Amino acid sequence: MQTNFTPEQLQDPLTARSNKVLRTCVHCGFCTATCPTYQVLGDELDSPRGRIYLIKDMLEAGRPADEKTVKHLDRCLGCLSCMTTCPSGVNYMHLIDHARVHVEETYRRPWRDRALRWLLARLLPYPKRFRLALLGAKLAKPFSGLVPDARLRAMLEMVPKAIPPVSRNDDGQVFAPEGPRRARVALMPGCAQRALNTDINDATIRLLRRAGCEVVIPQDFGCCGALTHHMGREKDALASARQTIRSFLAAGDLDAIIINTSGCGTTIKDYAAIFAGDPMEAEARQVAGLARDVTEFFASHGLPAITRPGEGLRVAYHSACSLQHGQQIRGVPKELLAEAGFTVLEPANPHLCCGSAGTYNLLQPELSAELKERKIDTLQAVSPQVIAAGNIGCMMQIGSGMDVPVIHTVELLDWASGGPKPPALAAHP
Repeated sequence: MQTNFTPEQLQDPLTARSNKVLRTCVHCGFCTATCPTYQVLGDELDSPRGRIYLIKDMLEAGRPADEKTVKHLDRCLGCLSCMTTCPSGVNYMHLIDHARVHVEETYRRPWRDRALRWLLARLLPYPKRFRLALLGAKLAKPFSGLVPDARLRAMLEMVPKAIPPVSRNDDGQVFAPEGPRRARVALMPGCAQRALNTDINDATIRLLRRAGCEVVIPQDFGCCGALTHHMGREKDALASARQTIRSFLAAGDLDAIIINTSGCGTTIKDYAAIFAGDPMEAEARQVAGLARDVTEFFASHGLPAITRPGEGLRVAYHSACSLQHGQQIRGVPKELLAEAGFTVLEPANPHLCCGSAGTYNLLQPELSAELKERKIDTLQAVSPQVIAAGNIGCMMQIGSGMDVPVIHTVELLDWASGGPKPPALAAHP
């Protein structure tokens, strides 16, 4: 793609990076075949190729974002399926990140939109605040049908039936390995996950210890910045990311940083690019280089001994977009589940998003609901007894529309190697 940025515009590092990304696009349109929103809406401007044209026009002209451009960019899930499909290697992730920052800086949204985005940015990355909000929303959930705003209804309807108790395992501390120490790792406890599902971190700690790992929970850990980063709130995102980097570096020498929320993993692995030219670039690069998805780590480190092989369960594996497209990790989780003795099923169209996508299901509830129904249909078609996934957002999204238990992959691996039966599975004998 030909671009016409001025030398002055290219002095801006983000614009210079976006210019390189735009120049790799050859207009082939392969991305339209795997874009979830294009499949639903059929509008070229709701495909990656169409959004690339909108972004190019906006950035080259140096103009503020307009309503039309914002509408189509907001509809983008950021699932990155287009990056997996693209034969030219277009880094759409960096391009849409830049566009969202530009929108946030130059476009004044309607007041309801501004208020909702401000609220999400002030609640979701803070576990204590989020937990309090969930308790309040649970009381209001029976009346969700009376709420006129679809986005507020979506927020109420996503509240889980039970809000888990606070887990002290998420506090800053060190867990000794069981047996000889083979590795020293830090576990990223997450933010929203600590309010929505504390079983995931508990299972991860048990599994790592059983595999001979000393597990460090960083002190004063907050949010990695992913949630606000994807909303274009650059100042908030960078502040959170800086604290994350400091927390991990304060943990001392590490063999790996273990991440069991794939949306966070994709962002942390991109820290070097996010902090390019920043005084913290070297530290960001160090943290990004240590980051490993929990399944990625066990693929090289090895699982502990399997003592309860699978129990004959049929497990449908849902591949989170941030894992399969953002981190290019596809087969590893399924291989680990099979190694643990589970019968692994893969639904049709596994590359398509479930519609969660961070805050997408709250900001674009109609599109999100359509994508959720499509995903649930493909999962039900393989008749699973349990669904495994590697991202809390996907688990909440799919679980809100199915009776089949949705469990994190690491919980099943923990159970198969001697841990307790996952609570979500115990409720569905």
